[in-house]
Amino acid sequence: MAILEVRNLHKSFGSNHVLKGIDFDLEEGKVLSVIGSSGSGKTTLLRCITSLEKADSGKITVNGNYVFDSENEHKLTKEEIRKNRLAVGLVFQSFNLFPQYTVLKNVTLACELQAKKRDEWRKNKKQILEEINSNAKDILAKVGLSEKLDSYPCQLSGGQQQRVSIARALAMNPDILFFDEPTSALDPELTGEILKVIKSLAAEKMTMVIVTHEMAFARDVSDHIIFMDGGVIVEQGDPEQVINNPQNERTKHFLNRFKENS
Repeated sequence: MAILEVRNLHKSFGSNHVLKGIDFDLEEGKVLSVIGSSGSGKTTLLRCITSLEKADSGKITVNGNYVFDSENEHKLTKEEIRKNRLAVGLVFQSFNLFPQYTVLKNVTLACELQAKKRDEWRKNKKQILEEINSNAKDILAKVGLSEKLDSYPCQLSGGQQQRVSIARALAMNPDILFFDEPTSALDPELTGEILKVIKSLAAEKMTMVIVTHEMAFARDVSDHIIFMDGGVIVEQGDPEQVINNPQNERTKHFLNRFKENS
């Protein structure tokens, strides 16, 4: 059974029909990369799946639970919708860290807010906070930031800030982790450290969806690649097929243009 299912997803902004019936599945432990030119609908697709945008119609399920269902949305309670949305995590292009908080606090803050909603918060507040902090420190160690727990975002490089944002998303223990052009705000020399972290997560079988313009990286890390153009999926398949042996002329044109500009 697929961990993520997207069915006939549509999204418009005014007269601009951005997503035109998107369908795909993603198996647990697999990595999906979404490629395509600017304006092809990649980021809008990601934002709809992660509930930052509301699709106009279609269905999105994670682990069999509806994140969005235009036909039966009225049947879901607010609590069910909130719980289902917590199943996905998102790493933004521009880090979105809180400048007034330390690295550790940036990672633990969302977890603390969720913990306060649990029944046992009042009785076991100290123990819960200790667990949250311990988990955050373990994750920050995983992304190579053990020595930066008490640092503030302004004291970090762009690559370090992005690693904090990855740690923050992982701390919520999502079923699927989404990346929206995770290296686009970085200088070229810092890109490698982020790609290394993502590759390590892939080796641990973290289910991921990555919107990226890094074609070599998409080829090396992905189990499946989707090429979008004009709001539709033009071609999809394994990296060997899509990157090295594309069948659709629009895919070939996009990849040739990428090679020319690289």
